Amino acid sequence: MEILIWIGAGVSLLGVAGLVWCILLAMRARKSGMEDEAMRAELQRVVVLNMAALGVSALGLMMVVAGILLS
Repeated sequence: MEILIWIGAGVSLLGVAGLVWCILLAMRARKSGMEDEAMRAELQRVVVLNMAALGVSALGLMMVVAGILLS
């Protein structure tokens, strides 16, 4: 089950990378000086991506825990 731990760690790192990407997208949108409605639409898209990245990270952590428990 060691392979499950390593795969889970990789998936979790992908999720964390997605979270960092969401932070960068939000900062770029904030600095762009968009109108209120355009900013709102962009940030709503970032929130959806943020939740997806958080889910991927959680899934990876679950895989790591499952690999540890099955070892």
